[in-house]
Amino acid sequence: MLATNETALVKISVLGEIANPAMPGLPASPYFVSADGEPMLVPTFGGIVYNVKLGDRALGWAGELIQPGVSIKAGGNANTALGVFACLGNRARVVNGAASGATGVVTGKSGRFAEHVICHFDDAALEKMAPGDKVQVQAPGVGLQLAEFPDIQFKSCSPALLEALNPDVSSEGKLVVPVKGVVPSVLAGAGAGLGSENGALNLQTSDPQRFAEAGLDDLRFGDLVAVADWDSRYGHGYLRGAMAIGVVCQGGSFRSGYGPGIAVIMTSKAPVIEPVVTAGANIKELMRLG
Repeated sequence: MLATNETALVKISVLGEIANPAMPGLPASPYFVSADGEPMLVPTFGGIVYNVKLGDRALGWAGELIQPGVSIKAGGNANTALGVFACLGNRARVVNGAASGATGVVTGKSGRFAEHVICHFDDAALEKMAPGDKVQVQAPGVGLQLAEFPDIQFKSCSPALLEALNPDVSSEGKLVVPVKGVVPSVLAGAGAGLGSENGALNLQTSDPQRFAEAGLDDLRFGDLVAVADWDSRYGHGYLRGAMAIGVVCQGGSFRSGYGPGIAVIMTSKAPVIEPVVTAGANIKELMRLG
């Protein structure tokens, strides 16, 4: 494992409640309008999702930006801290209710309209949980650095996740990161122009052929993907030669500009990240999450 500053990181607690799905009230419409102009009424982000899990397909669900497992949220400014400090790979623990004591792992984040932290728990815990239950996250990760790669910024990445990735150094001196595929920047959608410390960047699926050409039509929750020519250091945006790596944490979308959401875990303006398409490049497998 490459040298990090893990011993200098602060392990801080952040707390959220399991968020009930929400819809706009009248006179607003609960329908989504698809990229083809069709009104659609389907489940969307939030809640406890029992049958969509880490490792399952991300596309093809009768839902809009479905978040697998458990979505948690806090109130006001505390939710900003939850969204920023919680890192993928952090330990999450239920602290009240019938599932009190159950432990899981942070696996993603969502941005505008939801602003959730997404957690993976086993089936037994899910059956005991209810909206409003409190989930505490032990959150080391913000400030993580690799000594050999000062140009790489880590976002929402815990030391545990970085260790599971076990990145290598290429003969050209680049950080080699396993990925499911490489996304051309033209497919980067909603999330562009927003902050990169929390939230998600959506990969557009309104052109299924282009999406398939990139080898992304069989994406699964937890897959690692690279976004080429993409700078997520201080927000999300196009930059030739930059690179971002993210984890798929939201399902597909019927709307223009949207699609599977990824939580970015590392990025660099300099060309020092080398994504390598690798079988099993999924955090469920890499972190051995049941």
